[in-house]
Amino acid sequence: MSNVAQVIEAGKAVLGIEFGSTRIKAVLVDDANKPIASGAHDWENQLVDGIWTYSLDAIWAGLQDAYSKLKEDVKAQYGVDIKNLAAIGFSAMMHGYMAFDKNDNLLVPFRTWRNTITEQASEELTSLLQFHIPQRWSVAHLYQAILNGEDHVKDITFQTTLAGYIHWQLSGEKVVGIGEAAGMFPIDSKTRDYNQSMVDKFDDKLAEKGLSYKLREIFPKVLVAGENAGKLTEEGAKKLDPSGMLQAGIPMCPPEGDAGTGMVATNSVAVRTGNVSAGTSVFAMVVLEEDLKALHEELDMVTTPAGDAVAMVHCNNCTSDLNAWVNIFKEFAESFGVDVDMNKLFGTLYNKALEGDKDCGGLLAYNYFSGEHITGFNEGRPLFARTPDAKFNLANFMRVNLYTSLGALKVGLDILLKEENVKVDCIYGHGGLFKTKGVGQGILAAAMNAPVAVMETAGEGGAWGIALLASYMVQKEATEGLDAYLTNKVFAGETGTTMQPDPADVAGFDKFIELYKAGMPIEAAAVASMK
Repeated sequence: MSNVAQVIEAGKAVLGIEFGSTRIKAVLVDDANKPIASGAHDWENQLVDGIWTYSLDAIWAGLQDAYSKLKEDVKAQYGVDIKNLAAIGFSAMMHGYMAFDKNDNLLVPFRTWRNTITEQASEELTSLLQFHIPQRWSVAHLYQAILNGEDHVKDITFQTTLAGYIHWQLSGEKVVGIGEAAGMFPIDSKTRDYNQSMVDKFDDKLAEKGLSYKLREIFPKVLVAGENAGKLTEEGAKKLDPSGMLQAGIPMCPPEGDAGTGMVATNSVAVRTGNVSAGTSVFAMVVLEEDLKALHEELDMVTTPAGDAVAMVHCNNCTSDLNAWVNIFKEFAESFGVDVDMNKLFGTLYNKALEGDKDCGGLLAYNYFSGEHITGFNEGRPLFARTPDAKFNLANFMRVNLYTSLGALKVGLDILLKEENVKVDCIYGHGGLFKTKGVGQGILAAAMNAPVAVMETAGEGGAWGIALLASYMVQKEATEGLDAYLTNKVFAGETGTTMQPDPADVAGFDKFIELYKAGMPIEAAAVASMK
């Protein structure tokens, strides 16, 4: 404890703060990158005039509260105050739209990634650039505002993301990390910057629409991990810590998106690695050796914080239906007067699935609580179906519900791994699906036909990830890449388990996914008839 107190008092600790969709989390790490204190603030987006948003007041109140709680944690644990830091990093949910005029006034309320109001822009830009531009991307929001004829677009002098906004306000620098930039506009991984040929096409479109500015004039500058992104200003220090205790002049790393910090926190930034986050929703990110050969609207292209190309498969549905079925079994047990331990119930049912047929015995389930763009659904209806001669038992029932939790993801991954022939050496799994040892991990290995590692800890999540990026900026050796720094300095000695894919499980999952695809009309009929 005294050593940690000395690190804090000497200004050698590093701060990472991430703005998630429901929580703002601050994490302090020591000079060995171990989390030593944290603070958090819960918040919620608001639906205002049909737009999902957070107010500027909520942003600053949340930031100050999370930092204040971190200070309280430090004081309670170590009896010292935070006055100086070695570095600071900020991260936030990616994408969205924050546009400012020449006087730095926000022109319209912050439009978050959650708004699906840019379909026309998404389709037109995907066609124009021959590159998939999802609705949530910043350039899609800008172009949709232009297509809508919104009056404010002529006054834009700067457009950024939430992470970019906070960094700008605290440092004065209009920059973003390359992973965050990759959710604004397509990136060229060779130049580590916006794709210039695509910038030219978009600039022509701006001129055609009668706008005087060009994309690079209003978008933030792109920086890669390890580059200095400015320093905390006097004004910024007071915005973060209104008590005035925190000193100005602290180095700041490039602000990053939550996808990039997730890659860092799971040590999956090296080429031919990736990570799968599986909870209420599920996404997979794979770091590519080379560009994909074709345009696939099922795949989003982003980058690591170091600028390497990443293919992302994002699905809206994962464990919600699985959890609902587990709760049915809980009710059943309680009806007999049995007191249920939920961890034991999950563990028992998940392990029961391992006894099932490799292809689930002909059972079929869809876990669609909401729509799933990869399989073409705007709405979802959870359902279970079987033929009269299917092997209907508890093991197969649990197995099919575990398989279908990764069903849409598997459809997207098959495009990446089979059609594009992308090679993966190891995938890191994190999230609720992997809590029962060896079950979700083995099923993901079967879905991807690749080794899956689950670490003992993913630290403090994205807030820890951005703290690691800030630490990398000030600690790295001259030629040390981010992947080497993480492997050798952060995760060295990290214990975890790796499961190789079982060939029989791989074949079984492939057989199940054939039935899953063939049964799509059943899901479509459920959506159409169950209102």
